[in-house]
Amino acid sequence: MSDVVKVNRVGGIYEVTLDRPKANAIDLITSREMGEVFREFRDNTELRVAIIKTGGDKFFCAGWDLKAAADGDAVDSDYGVGGFGGLQELRNLNKPVLAEVNGMAVGGGFELALSADMIYAADHTTFALPEITAGTLADAATLKLPKRIPYHVAMEMLYTGRWMDAEEAHRWGLVNEIHSAANLHDRVWEVAEQLESGPPLVFAAIKEVAREAEGMKFQDALNRITGSQFATVDTLYHSEDGLEGFKAFAEKRAPVWKGK
Repeated sequence: MSDVVKVNRVGGIYEVTLDRPKANAIDLITSREMGEVFREFRDNTELRVAIIKTGGDKFFCAGWDLKAAADGDAVDSDYGVGGFGGLQELRNLNKPVLAEVNGMAVGGGFELALSADMIYAADHTTFALPEITAGTLADAATLKLPKRIPYHVAMEMLYTGRWMDAEEAHRWGLVNEIHSAANLHDRVWEVAEQLESGPPLVFAAIKEVAREAEGMKFQDALNRITGSQFATVDTLYHSEDGLEGFKAFAEKRAPVWKGK
């Protein structure tokens, strides 16, 4: 990896750090590299949970690098295999991703955090979608945010570009937990370690079903689950892990998840 996108692997935990001073803005090269990094996480069966974090404590990420755009990086160019920031368009990513947000998450940086499954924020963190002031569309946020927080609150952010602090984000359920900057990293790793020891095939099924069923009617989605018509559900139902939980309960022991 480069000095900009750093990877720290400990067991099944895969920590990805975007470190691009001063604001951790993302240009095309960085976005493509992040896509390759997260593709490795997706495809490596030994990796169980990812953490996305950034260097410094002022900016989590300022989003699209406008200076790079001024030098020729087109906004509609190829962002790489995972789309902008390597995550939001990465197909079949059926593993947990945690966002450790320490500082301002702005525009595409906010969208990067929204690409995670769980968001943990430092108490000084703020969020904003200022694209409206530049006369452009916060595309991924326009799709995602009204589904994550109350519609009227999301639309206010999109229409006005106003800032939301960590406390308000937590109140609306956008952020899972708030911690001091000094304690944030340890807490995220505590959660990652908990997930690392969990059943990976169940996590995969949860993530695929939640993603694919989003636009389905309830009964149609439930029929697909019970009929093992989701690939991850079919794998789970025909796996050793699919029986391990029951065996462990009957034998009064902790389950041993093999991911197969």
